[in-house]
Amino acid sequence: MLYFTRIAEASVSQLVKTNPAVVLVGPRQVGKTSLVKQLAAQFPREVVYYDLENPDDFNQFSNPNLLLEPLKDQTVILDEVQRVPALFPALRGLIDRHRQPGRFILLGSASPELIRDTSESLAGRVAYFELHPFTLPELPGAIDYRQHWLRGGFPASLLADSDAKSLDWREHFIRSYLERDLPLLGLRADPMLIRRLWTMIAHLNGQLLNLSALGNSLDISAPTVRRYLNFLESAFLIRQLQPWHANTSKRLVKTPKIYLRDTGLLHALLRTGTMRDLQSHPALGASWEAYIVQEIAARLPARADLYFYRTHDGTEADLVVTRSGIPEVLVEIKYSTTPKPGKGFFIAKNDLATARNFIVCPVPKGYPLAEDVSVLSYTELDRIFL
Repeated sequence: MLYFTRIAEASVSQLVKTNPAVVLVGPRQVGKTSLVKQLAAQFPREVVYYDLENPDDFNQFSNPNLLLEPLKDQTVILDEVQRVPALFPALRGLIDRHRQPGRFILLGSASPELIRDTSESLAGRVAYFELHPFTLPELPGAIDYRQHWLRGGFPASLLADSDAKSLDWREHFIRSYLERDLPLLGLRADPMLIRRLWTMIAHLNGQLLNLSALGNSLDISAPTVRRYLNFLESAFLIRQLQPWHANTSKRLVKTPKIYLRDTGLLHALLRTGTMRDLQSHPALGASWEAYIVQEIAARLPARADLYFYRTHDGTEADLVVTRSGIPEVLVEIKYSTTPKPGKGFFIAKNDLATARNFIVCPVPKGYPLAEDVSVLSYTELDRIFL
């Protein structure tokens, strides 16, 4: 498959230049290996690559100190590092004996919380970076936002020869995650049960999370549902968007909203394989919302966070962007070329005193809508952070 430039390249290169170890995390098949191999030619050290899913490479790590000590002057890339959690204490000793930037690049298909022992073993020695699926600014010129929205951002799905082949890939990806990857990450649950949960989340995409309702439908307890959802979130498959809380006299909703992070996987679980299917599906608006939420989340700068805002009296807004805990931007997401934000959006704007307020729509170019409120095109999302 052809390689396309990723926005993350500059950030990853800088981290490698300044840290003894860099952990690049993200879901499987998102392009982590391709990215670091593309960057390898720029590294000042010779690069050695191990794929810990390859039995031959895996078997060499029965004594990691013996294997890696002679490589102290090289950059060692360890792919699927979550397969060998006992490796991290050894890496700590190796780094401490020869502390130089760019010694190790670790690739993992799970969050740092799931890659056991990294926080404890490599504290102060490692930098983390999350690689998202393809975002809009990274798309090759021949691919428009509709294809990206329908197929999602995983390279093999996005660049498939047809919608049918893309859907086949995503269905295989889901099956592989359920039957192999999630159990390897430590999820001890019936894959069929997790598939039902994942599918139910797809149908509830963009809605408030109701643990009891999910538990009753699956005949499991609400705490068990929470544990499974937290696991899926740590595997970069779903997002639990938290509500904004502040010292206010208003009664605020305290339940998170739930999204699938990749709309390609969302559509595969909803069995919508073409844009025609999607345009006639009841989940169309919620799918667009999930698409824009992921695009914005992938661009968040340092010390910025995403929330939603909702009060018990119906005042709401899809996204609140905060910096250092202060609300700065309010975002409403509409699948319409003639958006008309409701009264609740303007009340939320006044509640939060946000300086910039946007309605994100599938229009080619944004325009002012009201005082300090603008319609924003999906192509202009970087304006949110200006």
